Amino acid sequence: MEHVTKQLNELLLQFEKLVTFKPHSLVVIGASTSEVIGEKIGTSGAIEVAKALYEPLANFEKRTGAALAFQCCEHLNRALVIDEAEAEKRGYEQVAVIPVPNAGGSMAAYAFERMKNPVVVEEIKADAGIDIGNTMIGMHLKRVAVPLRASIRWIGEAYVTLATTRPKLIGGERACYKARLS
Repeated sequence: MEHVTKQLNELLLQFEKLVTFKPHSLVVIGASTSEVIGEKIGTSGAIEVAKALYEPLANFEKRTGAALAFQCCEHLNRALVIDEAEAEKRGYEQVAVIPVPNAGGSMAAYAFERMKNPVVVEEIKADAGIDIGNTMIGMHLKRVAVPLRASIRWIGEAYVTLATTRPKLIGGERACYKARLS
């Protein structure tokens, strides 16, 4: 699992260079521990993989000040584990469920156990995200999602996709999108 942790640490450093994270940023994390070990998503969840991924993510959260939300698997409709204070601050409604490896996924279950005050919410609008193993985080990103490219494209055997978001461009060809200097 050391190589998984090392790959994720390098990916997170690159992510920080690609995106300016603000203390109020929200980052969605989708991680299939099955895919990381080379198995089909949802078939071989592994707490030891979740543990190897969690520490670098927790350190990333401390370094950047961004809040993390861990996406559950499809059995919980891709609900998310998030800190209770973050959920309340953002007006996210809590749901009554506790993710476990076979219903929620190993990553979300591990995050739920490790976080100080975790709750589960059904949906968020994140500023950025990391998708490890094609977990389909897009439903939890603000519009408009922008894919990012890093040199690290795999965590273990799982393909990784990074994304950030930007405001919608409205107004057509006559609109101005950069502030004018007066």
